[in-house]
Amino acid sequence: MPRFRRIIAYWLPLAVVITGLCVLIYAAVQQNYRMNANDPQIQMAEDSAAALDQGAAPSDIIPQSKTDIATSLAPFVMVFDQQGQIVASSGSFEGGFPVYPVGALTAADKTGENRVTWQPRPGLRFASVAHTTNSGYVVAARSLREVENRIQQTTFFTGITWLTALAASLILLLIGDHLAFPA
Repeated sequence: MPRFRRIIAYWLPLAVVITGLCVLIYAAVQQNYRMNANDPQIQMAEDSAAALDQGAAPSDIIPQSKTDIATSLAPFVMVFDQQGQIVASSGSFEGGFPVYPVGALTAADKTGENRVTWQPRPGLRFASVAHTTNSGYVVAARSLREVENRIQQTTFFTGITWLTALAASLILLLIGDHLAFPA
């Protein structure tokens, strides 16, 4: 068997294993980042819904400080009636209330909660949790900007690691082949 074919025959299975491991590691880290991005909103939505169901007014559960959702990383809360009309919000967007998709609200009717990535405009994405209440819905959301930056860094470093491992394994096979079968 010519040298090149022998090296490729050994390297290809190794390259497949390296690729599979890099994909697995990337997927696990990416999903961990994205799923953890929901954690504060889950707590906020559940607590707010419970307070509303116990008789609190929407103004009682909405943080007093307003958040410009286009620029802030702070989480915010929105309260909707049963028709999906906004009643109160600690978030503002382009001078008014944010427009949340009614379908994301009504999807919460099936299980009591709906977790979605919400994009009110290109480049502006939020991890949001809609929770049902006796009188409608409450949504807690926050920007995914920093989470997406971390995912982008993870993508870059995983790609560099993958390419380095492929190159290193090929170089080691070339050296090993040269030592085992000198020309």
